[in-house]
Amino acid sequence: MKEFVATLVAWGPPGLLILAALDSAGIPIPAAVDALLMVLAANAPGTAYFSAAMAVAGSLCGSMFLFFVARKGGEKYLEKHTIGERGKKLRQWFQHYGLLTVFISAISPIPMPMKLFVISAGALGVSPRSFFLTILAARVPRYGALAYLGSQLGTEAGTYLKSHVWQIGGVLALLFVVLFGCVKVMDRRRTQAAVS
Repeated sequence: MKEFVATLVAWGPPGLLILAALDSAGIPIPAAVDALLMVLAANAPGTAYFSAAMAVAGSLCGSMFLFFVARKGGEKYLEKHTIGERGKKLRQWFQHYGLLTVFISAISPIPMPMKLFVISAGALGVSPRSFFLTILAARVPRYGALAYLGSQLGTEAGTYLKSHVWQIGGVLALLFVVLFGCVKVMDRRRTQAAVS
């Protein structure tokens, strides 16, 4: 596996596209996409945003693949992947918070268990369009920001992220609360409109 990842790294942005697709399709390659994107941006700042676009495209392809596999397998596929306590808890989070769980795990540079949320979205019948737009809305700012950091800070970008992990976590928590509040307000308005 290490040789394969090394080959993809040597391919540059096209390798990043493949790596992002594999990672989002459920093959665990922890932090490799983020790291490669920052390295490519640091080495060639002029193509930083092209590399980010490749990462976004790969992530969309991989996520949609996993989503449709879970959709085809339905509840049985979901149960197979949520047997353990942690899996059950993540499934409950998805059932309670919906696509917010996908969005927060997709936008966060802090490693989060996105795979189970994607599987939940597919198996529980979320609209493919809504799922696609959620991944797009999360990945564009994430990979855009990482490309920017890599192009501006070079090899120090990784150190910068590690030293600001608590601030990033706080911003993500605040974002979750704001988005959750918006969803609740929209749900309340829909319910009131249906009753009227």
